[in-house]
Amino acid sequence: MAYTTIDDPTIYFNTKLYTGNGTAIGSGGNAITGVGFQPDWVWIKSRTQAEEHEVFDAVRGVTKYIRPSTTAAEVTDSESLTAFGADGFTVGDHGQINANSQSFVSWNWKAGTSFSNDASATGVGTIDSTGSINTTAGFSIISYSGTGTAGTIAHGLGSTPKMIIVKVRNFVTNWIVHHGSIASTKVLHIDTTNAETTNDAFNDTLPTSSVFSVKTANGINASGKTYIAYCFAEKKGYSKFGKYTGNGNADGTFVYTGFLPAFVLLKRTDSDNWWHIFDNKRDAFNLTDTVLYPNKNNAESTIILGDMLSNGFKLRQTDADVNLSGSPYIYMAFAESPFTNSNGVPNNAR
Repeated sequence: MAYTTIDDPTIYFNTKLYTGNGTAIGSGGNAITGVGFQPDWVWIKSRTQAEEHEVFDAVRGVTKYIRPSTTAAEVTDSESLTAFGADGFTVGDHGQINANSQSFVSWNWKAGTSFSNDASATGVGTIDSTGSINTTAGFSIISYSGTGTAGTIAHGLGSTPKMIIVKVRNFVTNWIVHHGSIASTKVLHIDTTNAETTNDAFNDTLPTSSVFSVKTANGINASGKTYIAYCFAEKKGYSKFGKYTGNGNADGTFVYTGFLPAFVLLKRTDSDNWWHIFDNKRDAFNLTDTVLYPNKNNAESTIILGDMLSNGFKLRQTDADVNLSGSPYIYMAFAESPFTNSNGVPNNAR
């Protein structure tokens, strides 16, 4: 079996930096190109101003955003993201994503294949689901309506998700996060600093290769509520959803991913610490130290993560947010290039 089936990760995930122009859609908006594919999930943040994170996806449709940094319900704004293009997306004069002369970062993922599951007809799950999937890259965007009764939902991946991020669209409450490195009885909230919390949102049940389980809370499966779930399965050489233990040393823990990371999201799980995002476009060379915080609207700041290496990342500082001795951390990482491609050729470090 080949080391990886994805020699070029940038056809499924890519970070794109751009500058806002403040132009309304009626005057042409701001067409962002250079993503490399038509994105289906776009996460945008101002680098220079204290603006909220905003997330758009092709399943909910254009002009609809939710904010990872808040508990707010979905908002529709005709001047936000108005089109998913073949090589990027178009935004209007919505200030959080296109203020004139501001610098922005967008993280972009490709799904792309329509998905629909009638649970009563297929016998897969108990709650109907629709969405967009990419089984090659292990990513699906799943929409469902709450029933108020514990059940299961098809995710379409054909392999077990290692991370699931859920937001109720029409109610104000926390995001719900499952990560494969914490117990099925625990969750995290991407909009808070909270440590992992005992919560039966996922019905105390780990996902399977076909479904994930939900209980009945407002944040996950209440009657009359609608939901969006972003589901991720690991793909060798492309994505990794793991954990590490800090050592409190500037010669820090090495975290093996099997690829040169392009994107790392991490969170300490035993304490109230911020989420962190690092990527290979805001820091094209080591040290990697430019950070944004998903649970905060803060502008970009500096905290050393360490070095992005050909097969993982190496921590280079002692800060409790990323490397406290003995503390557990979870992460979500996507590749710039695999450690070894499908022809057995190793990549190069930075």
